[in-house]
Amino acid sequence: MSTSSHDSFWRRHWREQRGLLLFLLCFGVLRTAVADWNPVPSGSMRPTILEGDVVLVNRLAYDLKLPLTDHVLLPLGEPRRGDIAVFSSPQDGTRLIKRIVGLPGDLVELRQGRLYLNGEAATYDQGETRAETVLPGLMLNARRERETLGGHAHTVQWLPGLRGDGGADFGPLRVPEGHFFMMGDNRDDSADSRVIGPVPRERLNGRAHHILVSADIKDRWQPRFARWGAALR
Repeated sequence: MSTSSHDSFWRRHWREQRGLLLFLLCFGVLRTAVADWNPVPSGSMRPTILEGDVVLVNRLAYDLKLPLTDHVLLPLGEPRRGDIAVFSSPQDGTRLIKRIVGLPGDLVELRQGRLYLNGEAATYDQGETRAETVLPGLMLNARRERETLGGHAHTVQWLPGLRGDGGADFGPLRVPEGHFFMMGDNRDDSADSRVIGPVPRERLNGRAHHILVSADIKDRWQPRFARWGAALR
């Protein structure tokens, strides 16, 4: 093939494929900088988020970042207590999803599993006990209660018998400036800031706000249609 024929081939190939290539480029930028969806493989956010949920993430909730990096180009909004955020673990870079519990400067403490912020106890009500499958063949009675902190109420659960009596103590710990204290709603089955430490703001990738689709990974991936499109609180 002559040089001119070779160049003509690539020009023709570019004209035919440029629409697809530009679409893939725009799609990549969209997913890495604007919006994303994340499948959830673990139960650390139960009962709010279940294994097999795919959550929608607003990547512009906090910062505009250079695609594929943690480099912040422009701050867009302040993370709020109670937000469910996706972030990169400061320990090993693993993508995690937890709830923002402590803001910069907050004093975070747990006494017998109950949360205290700046010396003030969160309030708990509407408690119930439900059987929870923790591992194949292992079921525990999960204690669920509505936890209210900073005016935001959500359901958390403890698993007495998994790691003691479900009443573990922690702290007190002062959240450094520019960092956030993250916790899973499944308090006895979550490797969160009690393990990995407070999370720097630049590692926050976005706020999860809805469930896109959901399937029960413990039951042959049966669709859970009732959860499709549900808002996360």
